[in-house]
Amino acid sequence: MMNSMKIHTFRLKPDQDLKLSIEKYVKQHNIKAGFIITCVAGLSQATLRMAGAQPDKQDIRTYEDDFEVTSLVGTVSVNGVHLHMSISDRNGQGFGGHLKEGTIVHPTAEIVIGEDEDVTYAREFDEETGFTELVVN
Repeated sequence: MMNSMKIHTFRLKPDQDLKLSIEKYVKQHNIKAGFIITCVAGLSQATLRMAGAQPDKQDIRTYEDDFEVTSLVGTVSVNGVHLHMSISDRNGQGFGGHLKEGTIVHPTAEIVIGEDEDVTYAREFDEETGFTELVVN
């Protein structure tokens, strides 16, 4: 059996919040099981949660400068998103983390999302990790 897939492509403009805008698009288009295919973007601010997070101890950092998005990966659904982003600065130095609200597009972002129309991604609390985690239905 072959899964049925749909492709969504959209563009964000300056000063839009990358994460909130993706969440809004996913809700408007009722995407139940999506994944980031690609994202080409510039940013004026990036807010990331660094590695090693625990529910009661999260290192969230906001960086203000001109950045290029070198990678955006993750799963998206009306039930929640989980996105990781790598960026580079003016010197080509790269770093990344878990995408948080407060990541501001400048001048643009081109985003392509694939949607598996045969399943639903849910997010349920996982006692082992302490976070809501992906469940595929």
